[in-house]
Formats: sequence, C-alpha cells, structure tokens
Amino acid sequence: WTYFVVTDSCMLLFSAGESYEVVVRYMLNHYGFFPATMYFEFCPDLASSAPFCIVREMEATARTPLAVELGPVAPYKPFQVVTYKPVDTIIVEGVPPDRYAQKGSESLLKLKNSLINYSYHDCVTYYIFVYYILSFLYFIPRGLLNCALKMKNYSHRFHLLLHLEEIQMEVDIRKYDLHKQTMTQDQSNRKLLTLGVPGVAENRPSVLRGDCLRVSKSEDTVQPITVYTGYVHRVELDSVKLGFSKRLLQTFISNMKFDVEFTINRFPLKLQHRAVELAVKHQLEEVLFPSAHSRQSSLLPFISILFSRMFNRQLENNPEQHAAVECIVAGSSKPAPHIVFGPPGTGKTVTLVEAMNQVSRVDPSAHMLACAPSNSACDLLCERLMVHMNPYKVYRMYASSRDPNSKYCNLDPTQNGFVFPEKEVLMKYAVIVTTMVTAGRLVSGGIPVGHFTHVFVDEGGQAVEPECIIAIAGLLNPKNGQLVLAGDPKQLGPILRSPFALQHELGLSLLERLMNHNTLYQKCLDSGHFDTRFVTKLLQNYRSHPAILKVPNELFYENELQVHADQWDREAYCNWEYLPKKGFPVIFHGVMGKDEREANSPSFFNVSEIEVLVDYLIKLMETQGKKGLPKLSAKDIGIIAPYSKQVEKVKKALKSVSALSDFKELKVGSVEEFQGQERKIIMVSTVRSSISYVKMDQDFNIGFLSNEKRFNVAMTRAKSLLIVVGNPVILNKDPTWEKFINYCVNERGYTGFDFKDAEGEDDVVSRLATLRISTASEGLYSYT
Repeated sequence: WTYFVVTDSCMLLFSAGESYEVVVRYMLNHYGFFPATMYFEFCPDLASSAPFCIVREMEATARTPLAVELGPVAPYKPFQVVTYKPVDTIIVEGVPPDRYAQKGSESLLKLKNSLINYSYHDCVTYYIFVYYILSFLYFIPRGLLNCALKMKNYSHRFHLLLHLEEIQMEVDIRKYDLHKQTMTQDQSNRKLLTLGVPGVAENRPSVLRGDCLRVSKSEDTVQPITVYTGYVHRVELDSVKLGFSKRLLQTFISNMKFDVEFTINRFPLKLQHRAVELAVKHQLEEVLFPSAHSRQSSLLPFISILFSRMFNRQLENNPEQHAAVECIVAGSSKPAPHIVFGPPGTGKTVTLVEAMNQVSRVDPSAHMLACAPSNSACDLLCERLMVHMNPYKVYRMYASSRDPNSKYCNLDPTQNGFVFPEKEVLMKYAVIVTTMVTAGRLVSGGIPVGHFTHVFVDEGGQAVEPECIIAIAGLLNPKNGQLVLAGDPKQLGPILRSPFALQHELGLSLLERLMNHNTLYQKCLDSGHFDTRFVTKLLQNYRSHPAILKVPNELFYENELQVHADQWDREAYCNWEYLPKKGFPVIFHGVMGKDEREANSPSFFNVSEIEVLVDYLIKLMETQGKKGLPKLSAKDIGIIAPYSKQVEKVKKALKSVSALSDFKELKVGSVEEFQGQERKIIMVSTVRSSISYVKMDQDFNIGFLSNEKRFNVAMTRAKSLLIVVGNPVILNKDPTWEKFINYCVNERGYTGFDFKDAEGEDDVVSRLATLRISTASEGLYSYT
C-alpha cells in the first residue's frame, strides 16, 4: 500500500493504464443508514482543459438481527392496476347480511342517487369520464366554486363537491382490484365464500360488513360475462366472507380463480346529498350562517341558580367548563350553535356529558341526539352518560356494519341482527347516541322535525359539513332547537381524496368554518376574548406534563392552556434514568434510518426507528416498579406512526422480542387512530428519512411533514413521557418540527445521532437528485 494525500496543491498524476485504489472507512456510533458522497475532480490538461468530476455515492448500514428480520420481504414493485376490456355483462345479485329489521310501517325515505350509479370495468373510461366532468367544471360552475358559501348556493355547491369526491373515490378503489384471485368455501357456513384481501385490516381497501364486491370467473371469455355481486358478511384480518347467489355456489369449485372488483359504499354519500337539500328545505340559515341578531336567553340567571351542584364535581373548579354548561342549558346562543372549543386534554367530552345531564335535570321532557363521526367516540359518550343517567333513558344505535359490544344498543338477539325500532319507541328515550351517518336512519324512519330539543356533536372538526348536518337537517327545529358543536379546529379534520374537493373547502368542517369565517365565533378585537354566548374555549389541560404541552401550546393555542394534570401522574417519569435530562420527560432520538417499501405495498417503513423504539420499550420494562416508577401495562403505552406498513412492522417486532411479551398487545396505530385518546407514555416514529419523498407526502396528505394538525395530535397524547424518534436532518426542513427539535436540543432532551454531522450532506444529495429521475409514488408521479 502507498498512501498519498491528494489536495488542490498536491495532485495525483495518472498515466495511461494506471489505477489508484481509494479505501473509505466508516466509523459508526449508532445503528442506522448512513449515506455519503465522494467527489472526484479530474483535470486532463492543467494548462487549458476544463476539469470534470465523477461522483460516487456510498452507504453504510448498521442493523441488529431484529432489523434484518423486519427488512423488506421482497423488492418493491409498484402495484399494477388491472385494466379490463369493455364487455357485456349479466349481473347476478348475492345475499346481503341481515339489515335493519324495520318494525311497523316506517320505510326509508327515498335517497337521491349519486352521480355514479353503475360499474366501470375499463379504467380508461374513468379518466374519460373525469375529463368531461372537469371540463364541465371549468366552463360552467366555476363561479359556483369560487364564490363564498351561502344559503343560496348551499345545496348546489355541496352536491358538486360531493360528486367530485365520489369520482376520486371510484378512481382510487380501482387500485385494489384483484386478478385471478382464488376463493374457498367457508367451513363454518357453506353458504359463504372466503376471499383473501391483502391489506383489508389497514383499510387498503376499506371494506365493511354490508359492502358489495363484484367477481367474474377469470376463465370466462364468452360474452356476455356473468358478474356475481357478493355482499360482505364478515371482515377478518386478511380476508372477507361473502354471500353470493345459489347460481354461483352450485357451480363453485374450491380455489376457482376470479377477477375481483371493489366498490365504494355510496350510502353515506346519498345521506349527505339528502342532508344539504333538507337544510335548504327546512330553512336552517340561522343555524348554519348565524348572524349578530342572535341574543342571550333570559333563562340564564335562573339556570345559574339551579347549578348549585354539578354531577361531575371537577367542573365546579373549572370556570370555562362551568360557563359552557350554563350557556348550553340556557340556550344563550340560539338559534346559533354553541361551540365548545376543546384543545387536547381539556375535557370537552366531559363538558358535553355534563351539559346533557343538566339539560335532562332542568327539563325532563327534553330529547337529545348525541353524535360523533366515529363509533369509538360515540361509545365513549355513551359510557360516560351511563355514570349519571338512567340507562333505560339512553339508547345506543349502531349501523349494520358494526359489531356491537354494548348492552345499550339496537342488537336484537332473537332476530340475530340489528333492529330499528318504531319511531314511537325511539321517541321515548331521553338520549339517542349514534354516529352522524347512522343518524340519517332517524330522518328516514320519520322522526319529526323538532322532536330533538338538543343535538350534541362531539369531535365536530373531524367531519365534512354535509356529514355533520345529516344529524341536523330534518331533525332540528331552527327556531327552538339547540345545536352544540364540540371539537378543536387545530386537530385533524376530515379525510378527503379529491384534490378538487379539498381545494374548494369540502374538507372544512362546520365547526372550523364558523370559527374561521363567522365573526360571532371569533375573538373580539377590543377585549381579546370570545363571546361566551357562542363559543367557550376550554383552557385547563388535565392530561400532560408542562414540558410535553409547551410547544403545541405556543404554536396552536396562543399559550393560553394551563397545566392542571395530576402532579403525581404527570411527573411519574421525570426521574427515569434513561432521560437525557432529569426532570424533562421529552426525548427526541435522532436516527439516520431509511424509508423503505416492499413487495407491491405503497406504504413506507423504517426499521432503524423500530430498533430504537424496541430498545426504549425494553428499558421501560426493566425499570418499571423500581426507583419510584409505576408498574406498566400494555394500555399505558401507545406507539404512533404515520404509515400503515410501519405500524405493521412495529407489531411484528413486539411479537418477535420475547422481552416484550407483556407489551405485545399495546396499541400501535396512525395519528387518526389516537385522536381523542391518551396514554401515560407515547412513542412517535416519524419514518421519513429521504428528501425525495417529501413532495409525495405533501401531494397525498400523508406523513408528519407539512401537516401541523397531524403533528399537534401526535405530540399531545402523552401524559407523563413523550419519546419521538426521527431523522432530524429531514424534519428540520419543516418549521414546526424545527421548533420542536430546537426545543429538545435547548432543554438537553435530544439524544442519538448528532445531526450536525450530516450538515451539507443532504444538500449534496438534493443536487444529485436533479440529475436523475426517481419514481416517487406507485408510478403516479415522477420527480426530476
């Protein structure tokens, strides 16, 4: 070996045929993925020729055996959409699961058909159809979408936006169609066939009980081709059980191959179309577009006297919660809605439950409808209502797609299914709890307008406006009824697929629209406070340690939130031996990982970050119950990751590591799955480690970068310990994450990879990326 130092002043001279071997050595202090760029400059002729350069990129990966086990099962190959040729078909209907058993003479009101009411077998047809729709939008209703929303254009505008969303849903569902897929006969019920659907547990595609799939025999070539409609009777981990007609069952042979076409469930869309029409028909302008003529009720002094005792004694020491309950019961905002603005951990659901209890106490004849976008939120409402109210006055109504787990629901064991009681029976209950979509059944069943004196909507910021008003239009009297919206416009909103619908604010919830665009729900310029008749901002946080709350409080809540969490709970981990700084229960662990994909799944994962998560879990397991630390169970810890594949890999790691046997059932999920929940300890895996994919995250509204609401929800779930694992080089490019990382660095809560070592490296990689084409997402976009 001959060592030679090459510099600008001391160059290495080559003659023809000579070679020079360059040896590069890595010194790694952490597990992870470490890229580096080598730059060689050559000058053919020192006198006149311009120099040229050759660049070589290298990478070193340090992984544990666990990381090797979690690595890609197969190289990533984008899923290819199956394109069907247009064919003549014969549709054979299958057997649906038990639907609502309608008692009495009530029948569902007729719902307006969606724009798309037939099946497309040719993907080209989709795009031609979309092209004409977009052309129509450009030339005709452009003014309708660009002008402000008002009652005059309310139904027309939302009809159009819902149609746009439906088109995108139809296009997107085509990605999951299956070709030459086998089915087997269910052993427990020979009338059902089992179809394997990879990714169904992750809602990729989303399939619920009662949905329908269309299948045709792959070998069929004689036209017209017979297409069998199968209804979903049960959804399992990676398969669904389908009910088909006898015509298919009689000719079925095990492992017969089928082409499978998924369909979207249009029932919620139909309910939303009907709701916006009913909103106009029943003149809900004073509810949806309240003006300054709304005034405080004269009942308020009388109600205040009645509030000598709260059912929940905690509220007596919380002036904001107490005031919210008073205003709701007094109807101080009517006919305008009253908004309970509830930042994380401030008890907005507790406030709603107390308000419903007090309404029932003050007016025993009152009838209340309590709604939320999800069944889990409705279950929580129902459980808390049971603490103080007579269980026989509360009715929990589920949709047919739900597996009931509460005795206060509409499951009839004698009929082995769900029932929708006669309206006279339903109207006897003081409170009916259901999702917004299922509330449409009440309209269909003939519950008269004005029967419900109060409509309470929890997590109102998570639903699009047409979905929210399913529970209002056709049920609430705009003159006498009281609408209460609870939520947080700074947390996650509705999930939409259509970029056109997003652009024209279909993703804006009713709650957020009122707070953003209606002066009644904005802070007074003179006083700097909300008008408490119309909006109550809850300020006392009962969840988190102040160190966990600090950054979200400054970024999203004007630093108004007050720490009222139990001191013992919030400081439980302040002296944990693995904290970088004692007394500061927030850790940012820097990891230089690699975001990977496998097989035909478009979702990302990062095994280097999983290694760090597992290491912290083992440390928590080993130290629990020692040195003043509490004992832990799986329900005390939550792990949040933005991509479904990372969730899947973390769950696999929990099962693989024997030391974590007590934690293998802990909840691992997306940010959306944790909204409204809390844990003693929250771990966050950010996954993203490549600048090449950041633009894709922005386009598809996934990941943590450039989504403040997703960041806010993830950072505010923890009570006593927050551990964030991520690539600081990539995250620092976002101002919100930069603030959080700098906060951790300044408070000495940062550990792991020293991101200063990578300064400049990512810029070199970015410049090099401009020299080549890289596929960014399933072949949908390419970036230069």
